[in-house]
Amino acid sequence: MVTKHGRRLTTLHPNQSAMPRRRVLLMASSMRGGGSELQTAMLARHLDRERFDVHLYLTEAVGDLLNTIPDDVVVHHPPESFPPRVLDWIPGGMLKRQAEWFRDLVERTQVDVIYDRTFHMTLIAGHPLVQRGSSVDRPRVSTIVSPPEVALPLVEKRFVRLKRRRLALAYRRSAVVIAVSDVARQSAIQYYGLPESLVQTIRNPVDADAIQSRRDNSEIPDRDSGDALKLVVVGRMTEEKGHATLLDAIERLMRDWPAPLPTLHFRLIGDGPLRAGLESRWKDMVLAAGPKDTIHRVEFAGAIQPASTEIAAADGLVLPSHFEGLPNVVLEAFVLGTPVVATRAGGTVELQGSADVPTCHWAVPKDPASLAGAIREFAGQAEQRRLHAVNANRFVLVNHDLRATVDRISDLLMSAGK
Repeated sequence: MVTKHGRRLTTLHPNQSAMPRRRVLLMASSMRGGGSELQTAMLARHLDRERFDVHLYLTEAVGDLLNTIPDDVVVHHPPESFPPRVLDWIPGGMLKRQAEWFRDLVERTQVDVIYDRTFHMTLIAGHPLVQRGSSVDRPRVSTIVSPPEVALPLVEKRFVRLKRRRLALAYRRSAVVIAVSDVARQSAIQYYGLPESLVQTIRNPVDADAIQSRRDNSEIPDRDSGDALKLVVVGRMTEEKGHATLLDAIERLMRDWPAPLPTLHFRLIGDGPLRAGLESRWKDMVLAAGPKDTIHRVEFAGAIQPASTEIAAADGLVLPSHFEGLPNVVLEAFVLGTPVVATRAGGTVELQGSADVPTCHWAVPKDPASLAGAIREFAGQAEQRRLHAVNANRFVLVNHDLRATVDRISDLLMSAGK
């Protein structure tokens, strides 16, 4: 089946043809383009409409990805601000307001199953107010996108112990918990004390057809054209994405760069709270080296959607992350045949099936010297880069198939609570 947007939906299983449609409520913070938002939008497009009536909850109804949501998906979002009350200022007060609004939404729309993804969505959907205030206990399928012992303290910052306890309770009340990698699964089991039977690994899929179609319909310059290697870095500029580590690595490469190797042009795609500081740091590096001795270049290009066109135009993708669940940008690079330099962060290590079939140049997370060494090797090994790209493309098409993954999640959404 194909929607009017031209996107193919998953096929109906023969033994489920007589089953009534389930009203599913997908959850995301916004549609600005983060990895989890991309995955949620993809699910909204590809869930079989003969099996599901699709609704989407957004904390904020903003972002370029809203344009990719089909017209038959009902989008819900709370008001931009709630009328103030004294209890909002105590820890958990605003979360309580969000949970109250969400509870009323669940009751009003009579959804059959909830798909909550990321820490904050689970805190809202799994809040005790939602369960106690509903006439029917709606089952939830929850998704954990990063190893929580690393991610939760970095992402949430405040009241981490309290949120850890609340998340552990919320996940235990889920019908099933999906982890996007084996690393994230084991971390969740240990960090939250979850039973192993509750948590299963379903790796992020990639919409290879859509990515390749965007490339075919875009004017993308040939790779390896010019004297410099064009390296793209895609990610929100927050601490865990490792941009500061990358600048440290580039500083080393400016001091020690063999003459035969091509110079490097790093194009940073994304925005975020650390951008101003990172740009200031790069300017200081240029001043310290002097314009004539600044052999490499760093360009802060800002947020660009979709990033796949930037990845397709690059000679390589660099992922300097401190942790990852399973990075979507690397999956896109694999589809597009763009070679990758990546840190062995979280589930990223699972993007290589075996040591004798390499897919990336690897570096140690949070280690500028290791990252600089990996980039230097990448620049000097053109044949190895091409071999990695071939291996990676084969790997992603076999292991991250969109149809197979959506079918697995669909089966969980259909059976949850039954």
